[in-house]
Amino acid sequence: MTNDFEERLSARPAAVPTGRVQRLWRMGSSAARVGAGLLRADGRQQAEAIARSLAELKGLAMKAGQMLSYVDAAVPPELQEVLKALQRAAQPSPWPQVEAQLRASLGARADVLLPSLERTPVAVASIGQVHRASLPDGTAVAVKVRHPGIERALEGDFRTAASGTALAAFLLPVGVTVDGFVHEARSMLLAECDYQREAAHQARFAALLAGDGALRIPRVLAEYCGPAVLTSEWSSGLRFEAFRESAGQAERDRAGEALFRFHVGSLYQHGLFHADPHPGNYAFAADGGVVVYDFGCVRAFPRATVVALARCADAVRADDLPRAFAALSAVGATPPQSQAERDAMRALLRGFFCTLLTPGRRRFDVGAFAGARNLFEDKRRLMNLRLPPEMLFLFRLRFGLFSVLQQLGAEADWAQLERDWSGASLLYGTVACETPAEP
Repeated sequence: MTNDFEERLSARPAAVPTGRVQRLWRMGSSAARVGAGLLRADGRQQAEAIARSLAELKGLAMKAGQMLSYVDAAVPPELQEVLKALQRAAQPSPWPQVEAQLRASLGARADVLLPSLERTPVAVASIGQVHRASLPDGTAVAVKVRHPGIERALEGDFRTAASGTALAAFLLPVGVTVDGFVHEARSMLLAECDYQREAAHQARFAALLAGDGALRIPRVLAEYCGPAVLTSEWSSGLRFEAFRESAGQAERDRAGEALFRFHVGSLYQHGLFHADPHPGNYAFAADGGVVVYDFGCVRAFPRATVVALARCADAVRADDLPRAFAALSAVGATPPQSQAERDAMRALLRGFFCTLLTPGRRRFDVGAFAGARNLFEDKRRLMNLRLPPEMLFLFRLRFGLFSVLQQLGAEADWAQLERDWSGASLLYGTVACETPAEP
C-alpha cells in the first residue's frame, strides 16, 4: 500500500544531495525508467525505486514526480499510484540541520518554537518539511522549514536542464522550446525557496478569501517567519483520498466547487493562480471546510493577461477561433499559420476551456480534454503553437486541477461558475482585477 511506502520513505532522514554529477545521473536514470514503462513482473518494485530516487533528490525531481502522480499523464498506472506518496512524504532533512535552519532564520525567536517542536515532520515536500509545535499560549502551529542545500541543488539542476537534458525534457511535461520552459520553471521553483514571499502570498489569499464560507487559509504568524521558515496556525483535516472515500455526494460537490473557486475564480477575480493543485495540498475539515496549504508556487498575472484570458474564454465558448487567437496574441502568442496549427490550437483551447462548453451540473470527464492533454505529450506540435511559457504553465496546471476534480467525483455547473467570473473580468477588468504586486 502507498501508506506503507510513505512510512518507509519517511523513516530515514537524509540531507539533500547537492553534487551536480550525482544528481544528473540519478535524475537521468529515473527519467529513462519512467519513459521505458514498467513492463516487467516486478513493476511495483521498480515504481518504488523510481519514487524513492525522486524523493531523495527533492526539488525539481520530486516536483516532477508529484505532477505525474495526479495529472492524467502517459505513465503506467502502477507508477502513478506509487508516486502519490510524494504528495506528502520523502526522506526528511536531519534534525540538526532543521534546528540550525530555524536558528539561522529566526535568531532568538527560534527558542520559542524549539522546545515544543516535534522532531518527526508531519509532511515532507520538495522544498521543505512541516513540523508541529505550540506557542507558549498553547496555540498549535505548523512550522515549515526549508531543506538546507535545496537552493544549491536546484541551481545545479537547472544548469543541467537548460541544456535540454533528461529531466527537463521528460519529467517536466510541457514541451515548447526547452530553454523557454526551463527559464519559467527555474524562476518559479527558486521563488518557492523564499518563505517570506510564500508567507506574503498566503496572507494575501487569506485576506481575499476571508469571507468565503468553505475555503480555509491558515493564518500566518509573521513574527515566527523568516527566509527559510514559515509558521502558520495549525489547520488539519482528512487527506484527499480519505475524504473522497468517506464523503457523500453533497460534501464532495461542496469541496469541488470550493477548489474550483479557489484556483479558477482567484485567477479571474484577483489575477492570482495557485499553481500547485496536487491533492497533498488540501485537507478536508469535519465542518465541510477545505484547507489549502503551500503557497510557494503562486503565479501573479497582470490585468492585461487576465482580461485576455476572459476574452479568449468568451471566444472559445462561441467557437470563434479568430477572436480567440487575437486575444492570445495580445499576451505574446503567435497566431497559428497553417490549418494543422489552427486545428491543434483549437483542440488545446477547447480542452482548456472545456468547462464552458457543456452547461448544467456534471462531473469532470477526462475525455472532454483528452485531445488537449495529448498535445502536451507531442512536443513538436506544441512547439509549433508558439505560446508563451507562462501560458503553457497555466494550461498544464489547469489540466491537473481538472484531474483532481475528476478524482474527487464532484458535480457542479462548472460552465456557469466560470462564465460568471470571466464575464465579470470583461465587464470590470479595468477596476476589478488589479495587477498583483509581487511580495
